[in-house]
Amino acid sequence: MADRTRRSILVNAPADEVMSVIADLETYPSWVSAAKSVTVLEATADGRARRARFELDAGMVRDTFVLVYDWHPDGRTVSWTLADGDLQKAQDGVYTLVDEADGATTVVYELTVDLAIPMIGTFKRKAEKVITDTALKELKKRVEG
Repeated sequence: MADRTRRSILVNAPADEVMSVIADLETYPSWVSAAKSVTVLEATADGRARRARFELDAGMVRDTFVLVYDWHPDGRTVSWTLADGDLQKAQDGVYTLVDEADGATTVVYELTVDLAIPMIGTFKRKAEKVITDTALKELKKRVEG
């Protein structure tokens, strides 16, 4: 896969609060505009999703896919990979939370998506940027709201 798209945003909340929102996958349809449903298929011993099925509808792009999560022990990082997808043949992502001195958190989102249909690299990269920017803005709004 190509280089990752990397974006970040400052959220005015502690990292624990931000990670709690990120980890609550089944509430995504209430605040992520493209998420139509999220179902946790398998959970870790502490209740976080290990595998989850997403149904997304972003207008012209609709997809159903399963992601496998890795919740890092630092409590500040979660990564995922695509296990199965209709439109995607690969997806690798990571959220990294960085504590700031004033109690805020910088959220770094890295994403690489590879589609089953051919797409020119520049269009794919632009789509990844739109996805990451939108996700970060919606996360910030949810946490701070």
